[in-house]
Amino acid sequence: MAVSFKTAARPLRCDGGMTSPDIGKAVQFLAANARVVDRRRYERLFEGGDAQPVRDAVAAYRNPDGGFGHALEPDVRAPASQTAAVELALRILDETGVWDAALVGGACAWLAATAPAEGGAVAADPGQEPWPHAPWWVPEEGRPASLIMTGLIAGTLHARRVRHPWLDRATEVMWSRIGQITEPTPYGMLGVLRFLQYVPDRDRARTVFAQITPLITDSGIVTLDPDAPGEVHSPLDFAPEPDSLGRALFDQATIKAHLDHLAHAQLDDGGWTFNWLAWSPAAERDWRGYLTVNALRLLRANGRL
Repeated sequence: MAVSFKTAARPLRCDGGMTSPDIGKAVQFLAANARVVDRRRYERLFEGGDAQPVRDAVAAYRNPDGGFGHALEPDVRAPASQTAAVELALRILDETGVWDAALVGGACAWLAATAPAEGGAVAADPGQEPWPHAPWWVPEEGRPASLIMTGLIAGTLHARRVRHPWLDRATEVMWSRIGQITEPTPYGMLGVLRFLQYVPDRDRARTVFAQITPLITDSGIVTLDPDAPGEVHSPLDFAPEPDSLGRALFDQATIKAHLDHLAHAQLDDGGWTFNWLAWSPAAERDWRGYLTVNALRLLRANGRL
């Protein structure tokens, strides 16, 4: 079974009576439903909150081996360190400007110690198997490097100009794997685009981006209709911010339509939701808190707040 990852808010419905997000209702939703880490994210991003509470909230998910677990990635409820939890920890530290050398160094050490033979990072780790987890979380046979996990993590580390042997090997893996893509998946291409967004070799990144453009635009992995039902992937997944490489793939009208849809997709309870299987009430609540902050962050980055 293929591993499926959820990385962006893709709402289920559009509330036509709401012309702009109600920030007050979103704050109330977060207070009633969100994890401490997501409430701290909101405080840091929108209320000028201090860095230390965010750092401490992320560190609460850390294990002695340097990795992260304990359902920081809501669909994996295992306490053991998981690649996806490490990716989310690094992403939160990056987006909130709370880049902590000790936490990042420990995460890189864990990645190096658990890397597949070729380098990079696996998608799902066997340590989650005895614990509750979403049905799509199945370790791949042979432990190959994951395009999405390796790309997402490497992209974040490159964005912060980290230097580490794990990142060197992961970068080599990504350059090699990108050249071998013939049947793109939406999740895999999310990893590719984040890697290309931040990898230091900008000339090579732009050349490769031009080469893979048809793999994104002609393969049907992007859903241009903002009202399309089901677990679809919108242009905002592939090009979330104005300076995203992927923005070159879509015209302004398409981006505007999807931003309009996202802005109108706040539910009556004040939060945003997602379009994949809600297999656990706890995971659903955790994801909605995370994605509500994400939706607000994305709308502000695009001048919609």
